[in-house]
Amino acid sequence: MGVLERKEREKQEMRELILRTATRMFLEEGYEKTSLRNIAEQIEYSPATIYLYFKDKKELFYAIHERAFEKFFTYLSLAEAIANPMQRLRRMGELYIDFAFQNPELYDLMFIMRAPMEAVKENHTEWRCGQRSFELLRKTITECMEAQLIKPMDLDVAALSILSFIHGFTSMTIRDRLIMYPKESLRPLLEKSLDNMLDLMKA
Repeated sequence: MGVLERKEREKQEMRELILRTATRMFLEEGYEKTSLRNIAEQIEYSPATIYLYFKDKKELFYAIHERAFEKFFTYLSLAEAIANPMQRLRRMGELYIDFAFQNPELYDLMFIMRAPMEAVKENHTEWRCGQRSFELLRKTITECMEAQLIKPMDLDVAALSILSFIHGFTSMTIRDRLIMYPKESLRPLLEKSLDNMLDLMKA
């Protein structure tokens, strides 16, 4: 391996170490209590090293946010093999719930915390990682409409209705706002609610 290749590999390994350590600390200690200095202490390097890769804490947090959305997109993509778009849409809802329940801290980071979106605004960049998942939803709804499986309506109204609905009850669940229901009944209740939502949209 040449000098340039070795340096590039070391650079990527350091970036990965920073991201892995920061992710653990953000999830365990929270965004506000975690500083770049704290992260640097954990990896046993100076804060200046982190600044070689990320300009500030928000940019680092956004990079973690982006990786979480890559994982989320991989989850949703498992439904793409389903030929019937309505069944695919239903399966995407299940996968959304699966992801949130299995990764509640990451879900919180992705959909609740403000910091990642503040980084997007400050850097005047597009929110590509989130938009890609949203476009997958819009594409599936479009196919449902073309197959006359759901009522014709504005595409964005349909997409936002479904996304807001599933995000709402999923967020309430992982934030313990549905403790009036037995824990074992929540998943079936969420799925039946999703079915009811989709039934209202069927042609």
